Amino acid sequence: MAISKELYERYKAMKAAKLAAQSEENSSQNQPVKSGFSALSQTSPVQNSENNNIQNQSNYIQEPTQAPVEYNKVNSYQQNNFQTSENTLSPTPELQQSSSMTPYSGNVASTSADINYTSQLSPSFSNNLYNQEQTQTSQNSYEIPTQDVQIPKPLIKKFALIGYPLGHSLSRYIHEAGFKSLGIQASYEIIETPPDELVDTVKYLKTHGYSGFNVTIPLKLPITMFMDEIDQSANIVNAINTVTINPETGVLKGYNTDAIGFGTAIAQDIQLYNKTAGILGTGGAARAAVVALAHRGVREIRLYTRHIPNSIELLEFLRKSYPKITFESYQIDMIKDLSNIDILVNATPIGMQGHAAEFTPVEEKELQTLPKDAIVYDVIYNPKRTLFIRLAQKHNYRTITGMDMLVHQAVASEQIWTGRTPDFKDMKIAALENL
Repeated sequence: MAISKELYERYKAMKAAKLAAQSEENSSQNQPVKSGFSALSQTSPVQNSENNNIQNQSNYIQEPTQAPVEYNKVNSYQQNNFQTSENTLSPTPELQQSSSMTPYSGNVASTSADINYTSQLSPSFSNNLYNQEQTQTSQNSYEIPTQDVQIPKPLIKKFALIGYPLGHSLSRYIHEAGFKSLGIQASYEIIETPPDELVDTVKYLKTHGYSGFNVTIPLKLPITMFMDEIDQSANIVNAINTVTINPETGVLKGYNTDAIGFGTAIAQDIQLYNKTAGILGTGGAARAAVVALAHRGVREIRLYTRHIPNSIELLEFLRKSYPKITFESYQIDMIKDLSNIDILVNATPIGMQGHAAEFTPVEEKELQTLPKDAIVYDVIYNPKRTLFIRLAQKHNYRTITGMDMLVHQAVASEQIWTGRTPDFKDMKIAALENL
């Protein structure tokens, strides 16, 4: 149990008052002061810090399944103490397209998105944090040191996932496996956060020693208002899924690793240069797919949506960002012919476990109009093989599931947090074992 500063100050004041009262009643007696607060010392994190690897009372590690401690609710976004980002999600300069892509080497900087995350990390997030030398003492040595010596304790980093609902999330298993592969002592918690509790959760993460966190639906866009800095990856996707917290300044910086995850899951032998892509949906996953496909050199991207008028602003933004690519929108429920599509992507929740899992975004008859060498990609990872993927495999189309995208974006997140690359295979095995 952690003792708050306020509680400790109250305890000192009560102790002093009682000592003074006893002194006035009987100055000759010098009995020890007794208080109900004395019981707290038996569970104080100060006494148990060596056993729990805790550095201070305000930065203790909770069990991953434990809900955050309660804190004051904030009824309005204007009442919080955070500085919202003044960055606007404006189009970025045209990014060069190439027919020859560099194979993924496990480093974010070498992915198709060509974003050097590592170089943007502050020294506080360098891997020196995870390589502190441990002081070794001899078991037979009892020499009293001539000066105060601070014995270093294992550094435990805290990370989390926020979003709602999160009952289906595999992120904890994936990231724990990643940290283990790096030899890093870190916890990863699942913190369910409805939109109306976002302010409180961000405040909690900033004030309780977290080094970073992931963000999932429906918070990827609302979280942008809390960022002090926004990386280019999040700027163009217009959503954030990874955040770093500077331990010295409290500065929040937002990234998006979905585009890297999406693009890296596409095998290098799949040639998309000068090809046509069809994307079902226009949400955050669709934007990530657009960015990744643009960097693979596609010629045209067709967006299929339920409401064409609502996609006009997105189309204008994408046309400015990628002027060499043709963007058009089509009514998703009017799909009849896909014969010009080289890669078809489902970026909708249709087919997700617990969310229309028995449905497919494209009927089998229309799916069969794809060219025989077309690629079918579903960003959904649960179930591993959606009805959409099963139908595609039935007709011998090459398929890509959302599992590899999920794990690759998690790899990129850990690279941002630690400056090091975790083991992809270990993380994927952990995901599959817990699916």
